[in-house]
Amino acid sequence: MADLKLTDIGKSYGEVSILEGINLDIKAGELIVFVGPSGCGKSTLLRMIAGLERISAGELQIDGTVVNDVPPAQRGIAMVFQSYALYPHMTVRDNMAFALKIAKKTPQEIEKAVDNAARILQLTPYLDRLPKALSGGQRQRVAIGRAIVRDPKVYLFDEPLSNLDAALRVATRIEIAQLKEAMPDRTMIYVTHDQVEAMTLASRIVVLANRGISQVGTPLDLYQRPENEFVAQFIGSPSMNLLAGEITGTGEMTTVKLDGGGVGQVAVATTEADMGLKVNLGVRPEDLAPTEGQGLYTGTVDIVEALGEVTLLYFEPQGDHHALIAKLSGIHADLRHGTVTLTADPEKLHLFHQGRSLRAR
Repeated sequence: MADLKLTDIGKSYGEVSILEGINLDIKAGELIVFVGPSGCGKSTLLRMIAGLERISAGELQIDGTVVNDVPPAQRGIAMVFQSYALYPHMTVRDNMAFALKIAKKTPQEIEKAVDNAARILQLTPYLDRLPKALSGGQRQRVAIGRAIVRDPKVYLFDEPLSNLDAALRVATRIEIAQLKEAMPDRTMIYVTHDQVEAMTLASRIVVLANRGISQVGTPLDLYQRPENEFVAQFIGSPSMNLLAGEITGTGEMTTVKLDGGGVGQVAVATTEADMGLKVNLGVRPEDLAPTEGQGLYTGTVDIVEALGEVTLLYFEPQGDHHALIAKLSGIHADLRHGTVTLTADPEKLHLFHQGRSLRAR
Protein backbone atom coordinates (compact mmCIF):
# COMPACT_ATOMS: atom_id res chain seq x y z
CA MET A 1 0.00 0.00 0.00
CA ALA A 2 1.23 3.49 -0.79
CA ASP A 3 0.05 7.07 -0.39
CA LEU A 4 1.14 9.70 -2.91
CA LYS A 5 1.32 13.41 -2.26
CA LEU A 6 1.87 15.93 -5.05
CA THR A 7 2.68 19.45 -3.83
CA ASP A 8 2.85 22.38 -6.28
CA ILE A 9 4.07 20.06 -9.04
CA GLY A 10 4.99 21.81 -12.29
CA LYS A 11 6.43 20.84 -15.64
CA SER A 12 7.94 23.08 -18.28
CA TYR A 13 10.07 22.69 -21.37
CA GLY A 14 12.22 25.78 -21.49
CA GLU A 15 9.85 28.75 -21.46
CA VAL A 16 6.81 26.61 -22.27
CA SER A 17 4.79 25.67 -19.18
CA ILE A 18 2.82 22.40 -19.42
CA LEU A 19 1.61 21.94 -15.84
CA GLU A 20 1.50 24.34 -12.90
CA GLY A 21 0.55 24.08 -9.24
CA ILE A 22 -0.63 20.47 -9.16
CA ASN A 23 -1.69 19.63 -5.59
CA LEU A 24 -3.13 16.18 -5.03
CA ASP A 25 -3.32 13.60 -2.24
CA ILE A 26 -3.82 10.01 -3.36
CA LYS A 27 -4.70 7.54 -0.61
CA ALA A 28 -3.49 3.95 -0.55
CA GLY A 29 -5.90 1.62 -2.32
CA GLU A 30 -7.50 4.28 -4.52
CA LEU A 31 -7.91 3.99 -8.27
CA ILE A 32 -7.37 7.56 -9.48
CA VAL A 33 -8.14 8.43 -13.10
CA PHE A 34 -6.58 11.41 -14.89
CA VAL A 35 -8.80 12.72 -17.70
CA GLY A 36 -8.74 15.78 -19.88
CA PRO A 37 -8.50 16.93 -23.49
CA SER A 38 -5.56 16.02 -25.70
CA GLY A 39 -2.46 17.99 -24.71
CA CYS A 40 -3.62 18.78 -21.18
CA GLY A 41 -0.60 17.00 -19.63
CA LYS A 42 -2.22 13.89 -18.12
CA SER A 43 0.36 11.46 -19.56
CA THR A 44 3.15 13.88 -18.69
CA LEU A 45 1.96 13.96 -15.07
CA LEU A 46 1.87 10.16 -14.99
CA ARG A 47 5.39 9.97 -16.41
CA MET A 48 6.64 12.40 -13.74
CA ILE A 49 5.20 10.11 -11.06
CA ALA A 50 6.95 7.19 -12.76
CA GLY A 51 10.24 9.08 -12.92
CA LEU A 52 10.36 9.07 -16.72
CA GLU A 53 10.01 12.87 -16.85
CA ARG A 54 11.91 15.33 -14.69
CA ILE A 55 9.79 17.35 -12.25
CA SER A 56 10.39 21.05 -12.98
CA ALA A 57 8.82 22.37 -9.77
CA GLY A 58 7.25 21.08 -6.57
CA GLU A 59 7.58 17.89 -4.58
CA LEU A 60 6.42 14.31 -5.09
CA GLN A 61 6.16 11.96 -2.11
CA ILE A 62 5.49 8.21 -2.16
CA ASP A 63 4.80 6.78 1.29
CA GLY A 64 6.15 9.94 2.88
CA THR A 65 9.46 9.83 1.03
CA VAL A 66 10.39 12.58 -1.43
CA VAL A 67 11.21 10.84 -4.71
CA ASN A 68 11.89 13.76 -7.08
CA ASP A 69 15.42 12.51 -7.73
CA VAL A 70 14.86 8.79 -7.13
CA PRO A 71 15.38 6.62 -10.24
CA PRO A 72 12.24 4.95 -11.68
CA ALA A 73 13.40 1.45 -10.72
CA GLN A 74 13.61 2.46 -7.05
CA ARG A 75 10.20 4.15 -6.72
CA GLY A 76 8.19 0.96 -6.22
CA ILE A 77 5.99 1.54 -9.26
CA ALA A 78 5.06 -0.51 -12.33
CA MET A 79 3.73 1.00 -15.54
CA VAL A 80 1.45 -0.38 -18.24
CA PHE A 81 1.81 1.51 -21.51
CA GLN A 82 -0.56 2.12 -24.40
CA SER A 83 1.54 -0.26 -26.50
CA TYR A 84 1.76 -3.83 -25.22
CA ALA A 85 5.56 -3.92 -25.91
CA LEU A 86 5.75 -7.70 -25.53
CA TYR A 87 8.79 -9.67 -26.66
CA PRO A 88 7.47 -11.55 -29.74
CA HIS A 89 9.91 -14.47 -29.41
CA MET A 90 9.05 -15.13 -25.76
CA THR A 91 6.07 -17.05 -24.41
CA VAL A 92 3.52 -15.38 -22.15
CA ARG A 93 5.25 -16.99 -19.17
CA ASP A 94 8.66 -15.67 -20.18
CA ASN A 95 7.32 -12.18 -20.94
CA MET A 96 5.79 -11.98 -17.47
CA ALA A 97 8.86 -13.44 -15.77
CA PHE A 98 11.46 -11.31 -17.56
CA ALA A 99 11.66 -8.45 -15.04
CA LEU A 100 11.96 -10.92 -12.16
CA LYS A 101 14.81 -12.74 -13.89
CA ILE A 102 16.62 -9.43 -14.34
CA ALA A 103 16.06 -8.78 -10.62
CA LYS A 104 17.78 -12.14 -9.86
CA LYS A 105 14.75 -13.72 -8.21
CA THR A 106 14.85 -17.46 -7.58
CA PRO A 107 13.03 -19.81 -9.96
CA GLN A 108 10.59 -20.67 -7.20
CA GLU A 109 9.78 -17.00 -6.56
CA ILE A 110 9.35 -16.35 -10.27
CA GLU A 111 7.05 -19.34 -10.80
CA LYS A 112 4.87 -18.38 -7.82
CA ALA A 113 4.55 -14.74 -8.95
CA VAL A 114 3.78 -15.64 -12.58
CA ASP A 115 1.22 -18.29 -11.64
CA ASN A 116 -0.51 -15.88 -9.24
CA ALA A 117 -0.70 -13.09 -11.84
CA ALA A 118 -1.90 -15.54 -14.50
CA ARG A 119 -4.66 -16.73 -12.17
CA ILE A 120 -5.82 -13.19 -11.41
CA LEU A 121 -5.87 -12.26 -15.11
CA GLN A 122 -7.23 -15.63 -16.33
CA LEU A 123 -4.12 -16.23 -18.43
CA THR A 124 -3.19 -19.67 -17.11
CA PRO A 125 -4.23 -21.54 -20.31
CA TYR A 126 -2.08 -19.20 -22.43
CA LEU A 127 1.21 -19.25 -20.51
CA ASP A 128 3.02 -21.29 -23.17
CA ARG A 129 1.74 -19.33 -26.17
CA LEU A 130 3.62 -16.65 -28.09
CA PRO A 131 2.08 -13.15 -28.25
CA LYS A 132 1.16 -13.61 -31.94
CA ALA A 133 -1.25 -16.38 -30.88
CA LEU A 134 -3.18 -14.02 -28.57
CA SER A 135 -5.97 -11.51 -29.13
CA GLY A 136 -5.39 -7.81 -28.47
CA GLY A 137 -7.18 -8.01 -25.13
CA GLN A 138 -5.12 -11.02 -24.06
CA ARG A 139 -1.89 -9.25 -25.00
CA GLN A 140 -2.87 -6.26 -22.90
CA ARG A 141 -3.58 -8.60 -19.99
CA VAL A 142 -0.08 -10.03 -20.38
CA ALA A 143 1.31 -6.49 -20.20
CA ILE A 144 -0.70 -5.93 -17.02
CA GLY A 145 0.52 -9.28 -15.67
CA ARG A 146 4.10 -8.20 -16.28
CA ALA A 147 3.42 -5.30 -13.90
CA ILE A 148 1.62 -7.44 -11.31
CA VAL A 149 4.48 -9.90 -10.86
CA ARG A 150 6.73 -7.10 -9.66
CA ASP A 151 4.35 -6.51 -6.70
CA PRO A 152 4.81 -2.72 -6.81
CA LYS A 153 3.42 -0.13 -4.42
CA VAL A 154 1.73 1.80 -7.25
CA TYR A 155 0.40 0.75 -10.65
CA LEU A 156 0.42 3.32 -13.46
CA PHE A 157 -1.76 2.79 -16.55
CA ASP A 158 -1.17 5.06 -19.57
CA GLU A 159 -4.25 4.70 -21.84
CA PRO A 160 -3.94 0.89 -21.85
CA LEU A 161 -7.12 0.28 -23.86
CA SER A 162 -6.74 2.81 -26.65
CA ASN A 163 -5.33 0.25 -29.12
CA LEU A 164 -8.27 -2.14 -28.70
CA ASP A 165 -11.50 -2.24 -30.71
CA ALA A 166 -14.81 -1.29 -29.08
CA ALA A 167 -15.83 -4.78 -27.92
CA LEU A 168 -12.39 -5.55 -26.48
CA ARG A 169 -12.28 -2.19 -24.73
CA VAL A 170 -15.47 -3.05 -22.84
CA ALA A 171 -14.28 -6.56 -21.96
CA THR A 172 -10.81 -5.43 -20.85
CA ARG A 173 -12.26 -2.51 -18.88
CA ILE A 174 -14.36 -4.99 -16.90
CA GLU A 175 -11.27 -7.12 -16.33
CA ILE A 176 -9.35 -4.12 -14.95
CA ALA A 177 -12.26 -3.39 -12.59
CA GLN A 178 -12.17 -7.02 -11.44
CA LEU A 179 -8.38 -6.80 -11.05
CA LYS A 180 -8.79 -3.82 -8.72
CA GLU A 181 -11.33 -5.73 -6.63
CA ALA A 182 -8.87 -8.62 -6.39
CA MET A 183 -6.13 -6.22 -5.24
CA PRO A 184 -7.99 -3.74 -3.00
CA ASP A 185 -4.87 -2.58 -1.17
CA ARG A 186 -2.98 -1.56 -4.34
CA THR A 187 -2.89 2.08 -5.45
CA MET A 188 -3.60 2.60 -9.14
CA ILE A 189 -3.36 5.70 -11.33
CA TYR A 190 -5.00 5.45 -14.72
CA VAL A 191 -4.78 7.90 -17.64
CA THR A 192 -7.49 7.98 -20.29
CA HIS A 193 -9.30 10.34 -22.64
CA ASP A 194 -12.37 8.06 -22.52
CA GLN A 195 -14.81 9.34 -19.91
CA VAL A 196 -16.68 6.00 -19.85
CA GLU A 197 -13.50 4.35 -18.58
CA ALA A 198 -13.10 7.15 -16.04
CA MET A 199 -16.69 6.97 -14.79
CA THR A 200 -16.75 3.17 -14.45
CA LEU A 201 -13.27 2.55 -13.00
CA ALA A 202 -12.37 5.50 -10.79
CA SER A 203 -12.54 5.94 -7.04
CA ARG A 204 -11.92 9.60 -7.87
CA ILE A 205 -11.41 11.46 -11.13
CA VAL A 206 -8.87 14.25 -11.64
CA VAL A 207 -9.92 16.52 -14.51
CA LEU A 208 -6.93 18.37 -16.00
CA ALA A 209 -7.24 21.52 -18.10
CA ASN A 210 -5.45 24.83 -18.63
CA ARG A 211 -2.15 23.54 -17.14
CA GLY A 212 -3.77 22.56 -13.84
CA ILE A 213 -6.50 20.63 -12.05
CA SER A 214 -10.01 21.75 -12.94
CA GLN A 215 -11.79 19.54 -10.38
CA VAL A 216 -11.25 16.40 -8.31
CA GLY A 217 -14.09 14.18 -7.13
CA THR A 218 -15.93 10.90 -7.38
CA PRO A 219 -17.45 10.16 -10.79
CA LEU A 220 -20.97 11.07 -9.62
CA ASP A 221 -19.72 14.23 -7.87
CA LEU A 222 -18.32 15.50 -11.16
CA TYR A 223 -21.46 14.49 -13.06
CA GLN A 224 -23.97 15.91 -10.58
CA ARG A 225 -22.03 18.85 -9.12
CA PRO A 226 -19.51 20.24 -11.64
CA GLU A 227 -17.70 23.26 -10.28
CA ASN A 228 -17.18 24.94 -13.63
CA GLU A 229 -18.41 24.91 -17.22
CA PHE A 230 -15.41 22.95 -18.48
CA VAL A 231 -16.06 19.98 -16.19
CA ALA A 232 -19.81 20.25 -16.83
CA GLN A 233 -19.29 19.85 -20.56
CA PHE A 234 -16.36 17.42 -20.42
CA ILE A 235 -18.08 14.87 -18.16
CA GLY A 236 -21.16 13.34 -19.76
CA SER A 237 -22.02 12.37 -23.32
CA PRO A 238 -23.44 14.22 -25.15
CA SER A 239 -22.09 17.34 -23.44
CA MET A 240 -24.17 19.49 -21.14
CA ASN A 241 -26.17 22.21 -22.93
CA LEU A 242 -25.49 25.81 -21.85
CA LEU A 243 -28.27 28.38 -22.34
CA ALA A 244 -27.51 32.08 -21.81
CA GLY A 245 -29.86 34.07 -19.62
CA GLU A 246 -30.35 36.49 -16.74
CA ILE A 247 -31.42 35.98 -13.14
CA THR A 248 -34.85 37.55 -12.60
CA GLY A 249 -35.79 35.97 -9.28
CA THR A 250 -33.67 34.98 -6.27
CA GLY A 251 -34.04 32.81 -3.18
CA GLU A 252 -33.85 29.08 -2.58
CA MET A 253 -35.27 28.66 -6.08
CA THR A 254 -33.72 30.93 -8.71
CA THR A 255 -35.64 32.15 -11.75
CA VAL A 256 -33.71 32.62 -14.99
CA LYS A 257 -35.07 34.29 -18.10
CA LEU A 258 -33.28 32.77 -21.06
CA ASP A 259 -32.17 34.73 -24.11
CA GLY A 260 -34.11 32.29 -26.30
CA GLY A 261 -37.38 33.24 -24.60
CA GLY A 262 -37.72 30.35 -22.15
CA VAL A 263 -37.88 30.59 -18.36
CA GLY A 264 -36.18 28.23 -15.94
CA GLN A 265 -36.67 27.51 -12.25
CA VAL A 266 -33.35 26.32 -10.85
CA ALA A 267 -32.82 24.70 -7.45
CA VAL A 268 -29.76 26.85 -6.70
CA ALA A 269 -29.86 29.39 -3.86
CA THR A 270 -29.11 33.01 -4.76
CA THR A 271 -29.39 36.38 -2.99
CA GLU A 272 -30.72 39.81 -3.93
CA ALA A 273 -27.19 40.76 -4.94
CA ASP A 274 -27.44 38.22 -7.77
CA MET A 275 -30.49 39.88 -9.36
CA GLY A 276 -29.80 40.69 -13.01
CA LEU A 277 -26.67 38.55 -13.12
CA LYS A 278 -25.79 37.21 -16.58
CA VAL A 279 -25.55 33.45 -16.31
CA ASN A 280 -25.45 30.25 -18.31
CA LEU A 281 -28.08 27.69 -17.38
CA GLY A 282 -26.72 24.16 -17.75
CA VAL A 283 -28.90 21.16 -18.53
CA ARG A 284 -27.81 17.68 -19.56
CA PRO A 285 -29.42 16.23 -22.72
CA GLU A 286 -30.76 13.23 -20.77
CA ASP A 287 -32.54 15.52 -18.28
CA LEU A 288 -34.66 17.25 -20.95
CA ALA A 289 -38.23 16.16 -21.66
CA PRO A 290 -40.93 17.43 -24.06
CA THR A 291 -43.71 19.55 -22.56
CA GLU A 292 -46.93 21.12 -23.79
CA GLY A 293 -46.59 24.20 -21.60
CA GLN A 294 -43.90 26.84 -21.10
CA GLY A 295 -40.42 25.37 -21.00
CA LEU A 296 -36.74 26.11 -21.04
CA TYR A 297 -36.35 25.89 -24.78
CA THR A 298 -38.45 25.75 -27.93
CA GLY A 299 -36.83 24.90 -31.25
CA THR A 300 -36.96 22.98 -34.49
CA VAL A 301 -35.45 19.52 -34.61
CA ASP A 302 -32.79 19.40 -37.34
CA ILE A 303 -31.36 15.87 -36.99
CA VAL A 304 -32.69 12.75 -35.26
CA GLU A 305 -30.40 9.88 -34.23
CA ALA A 306 -32.55 6.89 -33.28
CA LEU A 307 -30.33 4.53 -31.30
CA GLY A 308 -33.08 2.18 -30.17
CA GLU A 309 -33.05 2.58 -26.41
CA VAL A 310 -32.64 6.37 -26.75
CA THR A 311 -33.12 9.05 -29.40
CA LEU A 312 -30.83 12.07 -29.79
CA LEU A 313 -32.50 15.24 -31.04
CA TYR A 314 -30.27 17.96 -32.51
CA PHE A 315 -32.02 21.32 -32.70
CA GLU A 316 -31.30 24.03 -35.25
CA PRO A 317 -28.98 26.76 -33.89
CA GLN A 318 -30.72 29.96 -32.79
CA GLY A 319 -28.72 33.10 -33.61
CA ASP A 320 -25.29 32.94 -31.97
CA HIS A 321 -26.26 30.02 -29.73
CA HIS A 322 -24.99 26.50 -30.25
CA ALA A 323 -27.38 23.78 -31.29
CA LEU A 324 -29.12 22.19 -28.32
CA ILE A 325 -29.13 18.38 -27.90
CA ALA A 326 -31.85 16.39 -26.15
CA LYS A 327 -31.59 12.69 -25.24
CA LEU A 328 -35.00 11.06 -24.94
CA SER A 329 -35.68 7.48 -23.94
CA GLY A 330 -37.31 5.31 -26.60
CA ILE A 331 -37.79 6.00 -30.31
CA HIS A 332 -38.89 9.44 -31.54
CA ALA A 333 -37.91 9.43 -35.22
CA ASP A 334 -41.13 11.26 -36.12
CA LEU A 335 -39.94 14.47 -34.44
CA ARG A 336 -37.54 15.48 -37.23
CA HIS A 337 -38.33 18.99 -38.57
CA GLY A 338 -40.95 19.38 -35.85
CA THR A 339 -41.08 22.14 -33.24
CA VAL A 340 -40.56 20.85 -29.72
CA THR A 341 -40.65 22.55 -26.32
CA LEU A 342 -38.41 21.08 -23.63
CA THR A 343 -38.34 21.35 -19.86
CA ALA A 344 -36.33 19.82 -17.00
CA ASP A 345 -36.55 19.18 -13.27
CA PRO A 346 -35.21 22.22 -11.32
CA GLU A 347 -33.01 19.86 -9.26
CA LYS A 348 -31.22 18.78 -12.46
CA LEU A 349 -30.31 22.30 -13.62
CA HIS A 350 -27.04 24.16 -13.06
CA LEU A 351 -26.12 27.85 -13.01
CA PHE A 352 -22.75 29.24 -14.08
CA HIS A 353 -21.45 32.80 -13.88
CA GLN A 354 -18.17 33.62 -15.60
CA GLY A 355 -17.55 29.91 -16.00
CA ARG A 356 -17.97 29.02 -12.30
CA SER A 357 -20.88 27.18 -10.72
CA LEU A 358 -23.07 29.27 -8.43
CA ARG A 359 -23.83 26.08 -6.51
CA ALA A 360 -20.14 25.56 -5.69
CA ARG A 361 -19.43 29.05 -4.35
